[in-house]
Amino acid sequence: MPSYITLWEYTHQGVENIRESPDRIDEIEEMFEEMGGELQDFHMLMGQYDTITISEFPDGETAAQAILAVTEQGNVTSETLKAFSREATRELIDGLP
Repeated sequence: MPSYITLWEYTHQGVENIRESPDRIDEIEEMFEEMGGELQDFHMLMGQYDTITISEFPDGETAAQAILAVTEQGNVTSETLKAFSREATRELIDGLP
């Protein structure tokens, strides 16, 4: 399955409810699984972004739906990047014209 890296920033609402954040992460993990995906890793960050997740989804449409479902709750905004594994990178480069 394709991998996606999502950089998250807390909204004002998210900061006001920061103590609920660990439970929200558990809920996100369950939601991703229900959508056929997997939350592979989560880290809290220091810097421009507040947290990062690495997840897998069957396709880009499912990844977009999952991320939109999380942001719809109003606690975070996001920036998502599609990630390519070492093997996929090699295949892409080998396939260059």
